[in-house]
Amino acid sequence: MAVTNFITFNIDGVEPEFGAPEPARIISGDPQFRTWNLEEGDGGLYSGIWEATAGKWRIVYEEWEYFSLLSGHSIVTEDGGEPVHLKAGDRMILRPGFKGTWEVIETTRKDYVIKV
Repeated sequence: MAVTNFITFNIDGVEPEFGAPEPARIISGDPQFRTWNLEEGDGGLYSGIWEATAGKWRIVYEEWEYFSLLSGHSIVTEDGGEPVHLKAGDRMILRPGFKGTWEVIETTRKDYVIKV
């Protein structure tokens, strides 16, 4: 197989990892995650596809994340800020130091790139 310097966001044949928010962070519901990791590169770069079911939980970011919603409906609210409703096609960057909540209204799938 030839080595390439690009990656496609194709999850065919990639086994998802299953998870959930830490119990102490859950505000409502029983959110469950599926993550298809596509890249875990040297220097703290990660990318893939993430999916979550309905629920609300606290989030704290210590890294940069860019994402694009592929499907669903979520609400991201920064502490002290206004809720931001996200639907398919919406994009966001969360900076290190972001604190707030993530609420999944309708099962949400996003692609992401994280730099720690």
